[in-house]
Amino acid sequence: MTPSLELIAPFIILDLILIVTALVSCLREENTRGPKWLWIFVIFCISLFGPVLYFVFGRPKRG
Repeated sequence: MTPSLELIAPFIILDLILIVTALVSCLREENTRGPKWLWIFVIFCISLFGPVLYFVFGRPKRG
């Protein structure tokens, strides 16, 4: 029993939106907490959790 594309497509689209948003944010930031190349690697390689990790831990504190 395999899930149909109609069930998986929204999750794939959400994942792609998160990846693109995290990459744009990472590339626009002057400073990140850690090397920028490492965050780009994490965003690409850890699919859904990579962008979330970047937004939680990688972006500099505002304030």
